[in-house]
Amino acid sequence: MDTVPGSDVLLALLEVSADGLCVVDADGRLVHVNPAGAAVLDRPPAGLVGLPVPFAPDAAGQASPPGRARAGWAWADGRRRTLEYRRTALPDGGAAVWFSDVTDASRQQERLTAIARAAASVADERSLRATLDAVAREVVMTANIAAVQILTLDDPREDVQLLGMAGFGDAADFTTRLSACRRLGAHVRFMDAFETGEPVVDVHRREVILADPRWAPLHEVMGRPDWDSFVAMPLVVRGHQVGVINAYYLPGEDPGPSSLEFLEAMADHAAVAIDTAALLAQTRSQAETDERRRLARDLHDSVVQQLFSMRLQAAALSAQLDGGAADPARLRAAASELAELAGSALADLRGLVFELRPLELAERGLVEAVRAHVASVEVRSGLLIDVDAPADLAGPGDLDVQEDLYRIVQEALHNVVKHARATAVEVRFTRLGGGGLLVEVSDDGPGPTAPPVAGARPTLGLVSMRERAERWGGRLTAGPRPGGGWAVRLELPQPRSGGGA
Repeated sequence: MDTVPGSDVLLALLEVSADGLCVVDADGRLVHVNPAGAAVLDRPPAGLVGLPVPFAPDAAGQASPPGRARAGWAWADGRRRTLEYRRTALPDGGAAVWFSDVTDASRQQERLTAIARAAASVADERSLRATLDAVAREVVMTANIAAVQILTLDDPREDVQLLGMAGFGDAADFTTRLSACRRLGAHVRFMDAFETGEPVVDVHRREVILADPRWAPLHEVMGRPDWDSFVAMPLVVRGHQVGVINAYYLPGEDPGPSSLEFLEAMADHAAVAIDTAALLAQTRSQAETDERRRLARDLHDSVVQQLFSMRLQAAALSAQLDGGAADPARLRAAASELAELAGSALADLRGLVFELRPLELAERGLVEAVRAHVASVEVRSGLLIDVDAPADLAGPGDLDVQEDLYRIVQEALHNVVKHARATAVEVRFTRLGGGGLLVEVSDDGPGPTAPPVAGARPTLGLVSMRERAERWGGRLTAGPRPGGGWAVRLELPQPRSGGGA
């Protein structure tokens, strides 16, 4: 039986191996590759010989099993692949290399990790905006997606709310620009996903948008990330569409079935977060309604009844005086009873008024009461609200002063939600000289679309805020900021106790 030389045995083994096998020279250029390896590298074997390949001794950088390394490789169509390899040095300075394509497995692991982290963020975060920003970041951290948006809407005819975003940089005015595009007649594909409840996949979408003048208001924003294809995945919870998650894929990346399954899982987390926030807001609203009803019953059962008794007592006193023969002792007793009723009614009324104050105001102080209210506003509105205050700021000692400051902040935030079309708000507390306090509520919104009317009367809310400020010698101003947005500013000197006039 003839003996086959050792080199021929090696080449035969290379040819029949199901894994990628190759030989590289000392310069890292490919000398020989088997058919399986050529398929992994997406080139014919003859076209690979002489090409540099990324199997250098120091090319490792990604996590891989012991003795193995990973490197990137571009297929002929530009798609990036992740190769895992192991090399053995040869006497001539070259190397024999085993390698395989682990792109899909690697991305699947990344997606599973992202799904787990997103689930944790939904469980831990109090703010809906922070939760959905975290979900968006997890999606972008996967290998083939450049940018993500999470949008909510109740009606396709209305403006959308941007509750989560990653990969676009500073795009706080995205919804304003999108509204301008819709007015110009741009075809917004994610609306199709919202209306049908089915994913929308649009390959090479970027070039279409950037070439369409109807998308001009968003050209700057959409041109920042390096993306090509687009997927809109509906957010569905309990059978209802509550929004969409938009994913912008890197050039050469295919939004295939496994990627769509991953997006669907992330969309489920986002939808659960939105639904949970809505349920919490409803629960708070119902609790507030129940509390108002209880206070109304208590007011009727105590103060109103006592005021009715006082009226009867006063009428009896008046009748005795009109009779002309009033007994001073009986008048004194009736007056004393009337004074007792008035004192009791006043005590009950004060107790009810105290109950109307936020619980945190009495127990934890002004700043923490504002933080609690801000958390509720964030959940209901989707606004990102930051409260900035010195760590040791206690606020005015008088609870009546604190309540007026709280109501001013509350009304200012209400106006932002109702009129400002903002995405971010800052509530800032600053100490002033002499023990005073500065409170500012500022937003980044363009404000109302209608121009101000000369000589128009201030709104009732602004009048109420100014009255509360002036009650304690403070000064309240409201107006546009030089850099854009709107600000309400309250300067309060060292407050005096007992209230104003």
